[in-house]
Amino acid sequence: MVLLKLKFCALVFLLVSCSFPVVQRTDSGMQPRETPMRHFGGVKKKVALLTFFNESPQGGEDLAIVATEELRGELARTGQFTIDPMAQRTFGNSKEIYAGAGAKLVQLSRQAKIQGINLVIFGRILESRVRENTDEIGVVRKTKAYTESKIEIRVFDVNSNREIYAETVRGFADDSTFRLFSADRETQLQYRRDLMRYGVRVGMRRAVPPLIDIANKLDWVGRVAKIVGNRIYVNAGRASGLTIGDILKVMTEGSEIFDPETGALIGTAKGEVKGTIEIIDYFGPDGAIGVLHSGGSVLEGDFVQLY
Repeated sequence: MVLLKLKFCALVFLLVSCSFPVVQRTDSGMQPRETPMRHFGGVKKKVALLTFFNESPQGGEDLAIVATEELRGELARTGQFTIDPMAQRTFGNSKEIYAGAGAKLVQLSRQAKIQGINLVIFGRILESRVRENTDEIGVVRKTKAYTESKIEIRVFDVNSNREIYAETVRGFADDSTFRLFSADRETQLQYRRDLMRYGVRVGMRRAVPPLIDIANKLDWVGRVAKIVGNRIYVNAGRASGLTIGDILKVMTEGSEIFDPETGALIGTAKGEVKGTIEIIDYFGPDGAIGVLHSGGSVLEGDFVQLY
């Protein structure tokens, strides 16, 4: 009799435990990172990452936040970018940029340069869904779930004042669970939400390698923030990757180039070199101090690049 009760209790425990999804990721789930963190010896690009928005009928705002934060973490992990914490205050969110067809970015390009921003990254979730196949019979039924996400990512180059990248990435993941046929609805909904989040994270990780390639092809640009005596204060320093002894060329602001027929802004030409400065010290969390190395007429607001 005791043995029979023990067997019955064990069966009940097994059935109850099976009512909760046990996530078992497969090879089509979260893959190892394609871009492992490594030492980066150059000057980091300063990025304004705008909160993504979700156009899919599933997942809501939560899914857009998950996508944004996953990309933020992955960009920081590469060691090649610094993320501007004030970007949202300057540009708003991705939805606002889309609503204005990107005109807001062009209008705020100069302000972004003054803040030392090199790239603006924004985008949207175009699609996110979960499909499930469940056994037709049985108290405990096997479910095969599959999620797919489609995310559009865009990059605006502040220095050339134009959009330079627009691509759609996809994230895939599948999962197998055993669940009771009578599993409550809220548990099933939570399971689907978690799986969609996972698929979005996969997509965002796949987006990082192309973003690194783009950034590597662009020049880093900083700015002369202040001049006191013979000391020239630059709005980037140790945290951005500038080192003592670096030589920076001082540039005038480039002129905007417009299409003569349509009047549309094509981009911004590079400014002229006025001279060079040598970095001799740091100040604050991410600033550097330089002295004139060659040339002259360096003014507050001038732009600087690695020589």
